[in-house]
Amino acid sequence: MDPRSFPCQLISWDEAYRLSRKLARAVKSSCYNPDLVVAVGRGGYVPARIVCDFLLHSLLTSIKIEHWDIAACKRPQAVVRFPLSVDVRDHKILIVDDVTDTGDTLRAAIDYVKSQGAGQIKTAVMQHKTTSTLVPHFYADLISSVEGEILREILDDLVDLKKAIRYQEMYNKRMRPKGI
Repeated sequence: MDPRSFPCQLISWDEAYRLSRKLARAVKSSCYNPDLVVAVGRGGYVPARIVCDFLLHSLLTSIKIEHWDIAACKRPQAVVRFPLSVDVRDHKILIVDDVTDTGDTLRAAIDYVKSQGAGQIKTAVMQHKTTSTLVPHFYADLISSVEGEILREILDDLVDLKKAIRYQEMYNKRMRPKGI
C-alpha cells in the first residue's frame, strides 16, 4: 500500500500526552484501581506509561499483539506475538492501547489476559473509533471515521518501508553485477 494514499491524521506528541492525561482522569474518576496496567504494543506503550504516571501507578507491563503488517496491510486476525511475562491470576487489569480500529486487537488482548486467569479487566484507549465493534471502558477521544492513526505506528511503518527500499537497492547493487 502506498503510504501517501493511506488516510490518516497524524497526532503530535503533545496531543498524545493530552489524550493520555484525559484518559487517566477518566480511569481515576471511575474509581477503578488496577493492580496492573498492560500496554498493548506498539501503540499502547506511550499512553500506558503516561496513564500510569497520572494514576501514580508503578506496575506496568506489556503484550505485543499484531493485527497490521508493514505498510498497513491487515492480517486475518490479531495474534499475541509476545505474551505477558508476569502472573496476572486474580488481578484487576487495565489494558491500554492507542486506538480501537476494528476492536480486534483489544478483543485479542482481553481474551488472552482472561486466559491467563486475570480477575476484573477494563480497557482504555486514547482514541475510540465508532467503526469499532468493541467499545472500551474508557476513551479520551471519539472518532467517527478512519482518521486518527497514531503517529508512532505510521512512522514505524514508514521506517520499515525505507528499510525495505534500502535493502532492495543494496541487493541490486551487489547482486546484479554478478548476474544473480
